[in-house]
Amino acid sequence: MITVVGMGAGEPAAEDVAAGAALVVGGRRHLDAVRLPAGAERVVLGALAPALDTIAEYVAKERPVVVLASGDPGFFGIVRALAERFGPARLDVRPGVSSVAAAFARAGLPWDDAVVASAHGRDLRTAVNVCRAHPKVAVLTGPGAGPAELGAALRGDGRVLVVARALGSAGERVERVTPDEAAGRDWGAAVSVVLCLDEARAPGPARTVAGARPGCAGRDGWAGWALDETAFAHRDSMITKFEVRALALARLGPRPGDLVWDVGAGSGSVAVECARLGAAVDAVEKSPDGVGRIRANAAAHGVDVRVVHGTAPGALSDLADPDAVFVGGGGRELPAVVAACARRARRAVVVALAALDRVPAARGALLDAGLECDGVLLQSSRLAPLPGDVTRLAAANPVFLLWGVRPHSRTEGVTP
Repeated sequence: MITVVGMGAGEPAAEDVAAGAALVVGGRRHLDAVRLPAGAERVVLGALAPALDTIAEYVAKERPVVVLASGDPGFFGIVRALAERFGPARLDVRPGVSSVAAAFARAGLPWDDAVVASAHGRDLRTAVNVCRAHPKVAVLTGPGAGPAELGAALRGDGRVLVVARALGSAGERVERVTPDEAAGRDWGAAVSVVLCLDEARAPGPARTVAGARPGCAGRDGWAGWALDETAFAHRDSMITKFEVRALALARLGPRPGDLVWDVGAGSGSVAVECARLGAAVDAVEKSPDGVGRIRANAAAHGVDVRVVHGTAPGALSDLADPDAVFVGGGGRELPAVVAACARRARRAVVVALAALDRVPAARGALLDAGLECDGVLLQSSRLAPLPGDVTRLAAANPVFLLWGVRPHSRTEGVTP
């Protein structure tokens, strides 16, 4: 049997936990905190594979093993690796208080509506995008992905960071800082977790399902997707129609941890919908009144969209590389805009065009960037009333929708 004991963030482990163990495995500080039985082998966790091999030797001889871990070892912890190697039936897991639960407790906040992202040994960009899209996020930190790096990436986004260090120890410290303040400090190696809060977006009512609302990062609850045009402020019907938006969203595939660009955003309907589906969004728009509409629409739906006032492709140069891009405008510059987006998109670019003449150039730009290209001409007719209580079909303007997909993205999984 392998006994897995969580310690550190809550109550300390009982002294008798390791009493009968032949092998005790854990981080150095955990091993130092527990009285080990005479004759027990001690393995300090570093690289995981050698430790698992040593555990396997003791399991094969049916000798008892104790593994010490931080907080709740089943939450982004070692239980996953142990269960995969030895099977859940061999594990006796005794969880402590997770660092996330402890951090929210120290901050005096509920966390049933929080999203948790791990940056420990992972690319920080996913955690950054989750922090941009959601109002309450806990980020598990790691070397090169701590408060300073997180703060540098979130400058100007109106967030508050709660940095929890050495939770459960005599040196515990919890501080509220701005992203700028976090970016300018050396936090050392004792950071347990960072809470990222958008305090402008008030918490919602009591919940019955924990975590982010499925398919919706905003405050308006689940109301489907491809929303009607009346859900957005727009000018003279200059908005991506919901039929086009439905297919565009399906090809963009926005999800938590993604960054999506909406280039030539207009009213920002695509940007807002991507944000409601959990992605971080940069909306690029050249007209000042369009910028105002995008911000108003984002606020109306309770989501955070970063609006960039400028003209593409030049306005794209300072933005972080996106996972997916929607191009809804561009005029004569469209081929250059699509080419710039296609070079930098990690997964997909979707282009909406009303003009037949621009389709070949846009398609060529997608292909030249190495994307696999496909498309469709969308023609729809909506039900419309006629006098005499009868109904007709009212045709909408046809729209070409092209999409380019990076080949490797079809086979490579994405871990939010």
